[in-house]
Amino acid sequence: MNNLEEEPQVTADIFGDRVDLARSFADALAQHGEERGLIGPLELPRLWSRHILNSAVAAPLFSGRVGDVGSGAGLPGIVLAIARPDVEWVLIEPMERRVVWLNEQVDALGLDNVEVVRGRAEDWKRGPVLDAVTARAVSALRTLVPLTAPLVRDGGELILLKGANAANEIAAADKVIRKYKLSDVRVEPVGEGLVDEPTRVIRATVR
Repeated sequence: MNNLEEEPQVTADIFGDRVDLARSFADALAQHGEERGLIGPLELPRLWSRHILNSAVAAPLFSGRVGDVGSGAGLPGIVLAIARPDVEWVLIEPMERRVVWLNEQVDALGLDNVEVVRGRAEDWKRGPVLDAVTARAVSALRTLVPLTAPLVRDGGELILLKGANAANEIAAADKVIRKYKLSDVRVEPVGEGLVDEPTRVIRATVR
């Protein structure tokens, strides 16, 4: 059908009894992701390792009601909703065709713990009501903090999936970190011992 990466053995350990939902989502992305402008043509050979598992290993960090800003193809929002059915997920995405895709996946996978909201984070009207906000591959931390911190309740968290440059992003965002009164800002690797390349997560408490 395509050159989709073979499912890594560890996938079943990470998703447990919901691994079939993860497989269904991977298949949907493999079949339709490129044609619908959700993933690039070079991503299929690393779809599991670079995207799905990279998102899923962060699942233990979340609780309560969590926003995913710029949810796009559903990475990490749909993946995390599969891995953590006990958490409420609000997927925030401005682009209509991606919102259509997200709603299709929510319906196809039977995810009753997901709400899809079409809009930009800066247009969020509900106030600081979320327990945490996440984002993956959206923008640099100094740009992301003003978009995400206002959505989070006092004492809640930013849990942002980042790459190898995470520590440098924190240093470059010093001014905005102070402006938005973030505390305990740090990089945490997750997935060590599970995946070849751990996911680097920037965590911060919102006050």
